[in-house]
Amino acid sequence: MTLDDYDAVIALMQETPGVSVRDADSREAVGRYLARNPELSFVACSNQEVVGCIMSGHDGRRGYLQHLVVREQCRRQGVGNTLVARCVDALRLHGIEKCHVDVFKTNALAADYWRSQGWTLRTDIDRYSYIPSGNANA
Repeated sequence: MTLDDYDAVIALMQETPGVSVRDADSREAVGRYLARNPELSFVACSNQEVVGCIMSGHDGRRGYLQHLVVREQCRRQGVGNTLVARCVDALRLHGIEKCHVDVFKTNALAADYWRSQGWTLRTDIDRYSYIPSGNANA
């Protein structure tokens, strides 16, 4: 994935139920993310059209997968699995052996997908967020 894919990726995210697009998904923010995590985010294309995407990065210890989205008519064809595998493999090249993904509690489809792929729902931690600006859409 490069910043040239941004418009198509955001359009795909916006049309996908259960996916939230926030200020942190601006072109500038995504550009910074991709620059900080080169060659760790991917798109899947069919007939010159983006039909899937995933972003990933790491903090030196753990990998983080975000925004796995596959166009509805392209699901159950291995697109999502391939995108996830590309990220996990790329992260392993950076020495990252454990990855996390956040899923909205209201996104049952995503939760079912990650469980079906062998990912484990953590029940031992809670994630807390802090937004200094107070902007709830950050």
